[in-house]
Amino acid sequence: MGRLMAIDYGRRRCGIAVTDPLRIVATGLTTVRTCDLAKWVADYILKENVDAIIVGKPSTMRGEDSESMNYIRPGIAMLRKALPQDIEITYWDERFTSVLAHRAMIDGGMRKSRRQDKAVVDEIAATIILNDYLQSKQFNQ
Repeated sequence: MGRLMAIDYGRRRCGIAVTDPLRIVATGLTTVRTCDLAKWVADYILKENVDAIIVGKPSTMRGEDSESMNYIRPGIAMLRKALPQDIEITYWDERFTSVLAHRAMIDGGMRKSRRQDKAVVDEIAATIILNDYLQSKQFNQ
């Protein structure tokens, strides 16, 4: 069984989180510039066994795609081309992940200067996306 990877896709940078090989725990890994994402993920997959990538899908309160999907879809299409065909890419609802990331940083006692670092927020948001995905799979089994 391979790891799962989550991507919180943004215009400038993407937060990345991964599970352990047994898919029990999701951990924030890093933040990558969006223009470097496809190469970074392809390189990571050469070193680590990754079965699927979960991409945060921003939605409106009505559940419709947000405007951000206009740049996310093409970016993920470029990522898809850089990866082996057997790696599944799934979109997952990311509503409120940035709010939850800020709340987690405050609850964890993180200093204000660190909480203002958007790269940290993106990495934590990716971790929240992946944890939500893992929890949903546990309930459906």
